[in-house]
Amino acid sequence: MEKEVVLILDLGSQYTQLIAKTTRRLGVYSEILPYNVSIEEIREFNPGALILSGSPSSVNGTDAPFPDRGILELGIPILGICYGMQLLSYWFDGVVSRSTKKEYGKSLLQAEVDNPLFKGLNDVETVWMSHGDSLSRIPEHFDVIARSDNSPYAAIHHKDRSVFGLQFHPEVTHTPNGMMILDNFLRIAGFRCDWSATSFVQNSIDELRENIKGGKVLLALSGGVDSSVTAALLDRAIGDKLIAVFVDTGLLRKNEAEEVQRAFQDYGSFELITIDAREEFFLALKGVSDPEKKRKAIGKTFIEVFEREAEKHQDVDYLAQGTLYPDVIESVSFKGPSATIKSHHNVGGLPDKMKLKIIEPLKELFKDEVRVVGKELGLPDHILQRHPFPGPGLAVRIPGEVTPEKVYILQEIDAIYIEELRENNLYHEIWQAFAVLLPVRSVGVMGDERTYDYVCSLRAVCSDDGMTADWAELPAPFLRRVANRIINEVTGVNRVLYDISSKPPATIEWE
Repeated sequence: MEKEVVLILDLGSQYTQLIAKTTRRLGVYSEILPYNVSIEEIREFNPGALILSGSPSSVNGTDAPFPDRGILELGIPILGICYGMQLLSYWFDGVVSRSTKKEYGKSLLQAEVDNPLFKGLNDVETVWMSHGDSLSRIPEHFDVIARSDNSPYAAIHHKDRSVFGLQFHPEVTHTPNGMMILDNFLRIAGFRCDWSATSFVQNSIDELRENIKGGKVLLALSGGVDSSVTAALLDRAIGDKLIAVFVDTGLLRKNEAEEVQRAFQDYGSFELITIDAREEFFLALKGVSDPEKKRKAIGKTFIEVFEREAEKHQDVDYLAQGTLYPDVIESVSFKGPSATIKSHHNVGGLPDKMKLKIIEPLKELFKDEVRVVGKELGLPDHILQRHPFPGPGLAVRIPGEVTPEKVYILQEIDAIYIEELRENNLYHEIWQAFAVLLPVRSVGVMGDERTYDYVCSLRAVCSDDGMTADWAELPAPFLRRVANRIINEVTGVNRVLYDISSKPPATIEWE
């Protein structure tokens, strides 16, 4: 059965990936493409529908992103969100003007519930607005199907076609019934809505077998959720043609090398090789303080280690990595005009020329989707529910130059923090927790003596996929106990902070 696809054209919205995530949750596989993709490439996907994302731009601006207008001739349903709606209006000779009053935040929507797009909704719904432009004249062939106090044309529908426009954002959680609206659109498009982890697993296994064609694959196995699920998927696809390589970079958490080896030594039918490359990584990071240069140095060293290992084996042509969709989005703007946030060692840190071909079977998935796939593959919860850990390891939790001494201190801090979270039944209540060793020292008093030691910051966030996050409001007595243990048990630290920044504007990791 041919896979159903909804294509999302990225016009620059910070919410584009949320649209993709929501449509997948609703059972339809989605792909995000840059707004300027050719109409020929769009046709190759044979999409069942198109969604046009929002954008910080104005359709009246000189640098406005305009897709190929040929998408209107594809004869498939189209949904324009915010800028996407304004673009559709512009194309159909409506008028888009600068709003006299910007509309940002929650708004009450008066919806025409008889319209199929709003099936099952209430007459008045809370929605999330975020726009500076709005329609001042509706296109001739459209009907108004929703209004708000500040937007007389909050939603529109072409009179003869399944072309819809929404001035608000249904993809964000601030629009409580936004998922229902998107589900209605997918149903209007005639999708079966049967995409799932089960179908992803089988399709991926078939694709991996077809692409690898009997060759051998080296897998960078860290023991984290992403690489573990990648290992399970490849094990199912190619069995003993997989060689898993665990590299001890010296940048891991306390005792992590031993724990990973115990967990995977007898798992599956693949071989597990452990490489001690601590000296090599510390040498590559010596004197490097810039976070981007650190990530690239780590990525380069990883590849050098793996290519050396590949030469020891016959018929190894591929390097597999547990790269996820957020890694790619934050590293390179390959899917649209969204800004690059930072490079990831397994994306932006790769050298231009490599001997091995890269395999990234999870690169279109979000973290929560990866966990579902891992469950489908039979991985245990103690692996699937681990907090995310960055590929560059503790190097990105030590702003400034990374040294063995700093790593040792941070390992001890992190071990205490995670131990207390588990013992107080808080570990699974949050999405990610870690500590950062700051590149500053502060004056303190310990045992009537003056100290001048490092400062660390604790971080804990709640999130679904890492694209957005809120800081976790951990109990004050818990934080007091953790800080007291760190200061008393870790030599070299005399001050503990707690990070209460959300993403955005901050990122989850400090570097």
